[in-house]
Amino acid sequence: MGQIDTLSISSQIGTAMTAHRSLLMPTSYSVILAVSGTHLINDLIQFLLPALYPVLKTEYALSYFQLGLLTLAQQITACFLQPIMGLYGDLRPKPYMLAVSMAVVAVGVVMLALASSFALLLAAAAVLGIGSALFHPEASRVCRMASGGRFGFAQSSFQVGGNTGTALGPLAAALFVLPLGQVSTVWFGLLAVIGFVILFRIAGWFANHQRMLKSAGTPRTEGPQLSRPRLILAFAVIGALLLSKFVYIETFKSYYTFFLIERFGMEIRQAQTILFVFLGAVAVGTFFGGPIGDRIGRRRVIWVSIVGALPFALLLPHVNFWGVIVLSILVGLILSSAFSAIVVYAQELMPQKVGMVSGFVFGFAFGVGALGAAALGGIADLVGMQQVFNALSGLLFLGFLTALLPEIE
Repeated sequence: MGQIDTLSISSQIGTAMTAHRSLLMPTSYSVILAVSGTHLINDLIQFLLPALYPVLKTEYALSYFQLGLLTLAQQITACFLQPIMGLYGDLRPKPYMLAVSMAVVAVGVVMLALASSFALLLAAAAVLGIGSALFHPEASRVCRMASGGRFGFAQSSFQVGGNTGTALGPLAAALFVLPLGQVSTVWFGLLAVIGFVILFRIAGWFANHQRMLKSAGTPRTEGPQLSRPRLILAFAVIGALLLSKFVYIETFKSYYTFFLIERFGMEIRQAQTILFVFLGAVAVGTFFGGPIGDRIGRRRVIWVSIVGALPFALLLPHVNFWGVIVLSILVGLILSSAFSAIVVYAQELMPQKVGMVSGFVFGFAFGVGALGAAALGGIADLVGMQQVFNALSGLLFLGFLTALLPEIE
């Protein structure tokens, strides 16, 4: 990330100026690894809230709908802020916004530790969401910059950091937070401080990268020549695919423990451990989707991931305990491989607006997932969590809309 990267970048810029073609940087693995690591920290802290839901439900006498509102407060800020911040970054890049995002996350986790009412929990959830909203568009942009043209690999590496953090959330809750209580989450603020330091260094690389690109006079990147109606249709389909994936995943993150407790009479710690297994499968599946998309095309990966998970998702609510575990692992592995492919596919539709597109994808995904989780929480209050899980897999039929996506590769 230091002198070696700078010299390599300078060499590539000279080559690009001589050939008068688009600049292709060497892959900066150190930058990708650093950003992925901070994504792990961010998403681990973000998941402390849903990991605490079984405790908060009892301690504050919350309904499933109120738990859904906490998820909504955390994610809806991301829904609105991320596209705005992404577009702003396209027009006026702000490298140090990455470090600011982690400072906001640190404030949010302290608020979560000290909250003593449902209203204060809502406020803490919103602050955590704001920090996440500031982080994702710029972090995704940095990974694309550092990819050296291996866009799927870089995006998957970035996503697997976040998914690993999310998977570690219930494990951290089972081993640390649940035994010591809500206030113990304050110690995770130290992780946010570490993330701040790393992102401050990354911001320096980002700023230097931007200066060198500007001096090189790199030609503007053009996207595929699609008519406006086809472009609108493509993003509408992407929205539907994100709805199917993220409402499904967000419902698992928020309520899977309750489903296991209600159906199999499990203890909270055991249920959290099984949730960790599911989210670990999500992390593994996320990584493979990007590199495979680099080789065979994003559209094919999207097809296989969402539609391929459907039969296992349909069976999951109706099998025995071990069947649930096995099928949840398969669904997590297959379904999660779509996201990196969707992000890169959307970026390639409008490569001149990478920040805005990334913000739209992340923001819409988080927002629609949170809205769906809140709505399904309200339904679960009326009909029970098992009935919600019985119907949940129907969302994955939206995967067949992939047929409407234009082939751009």
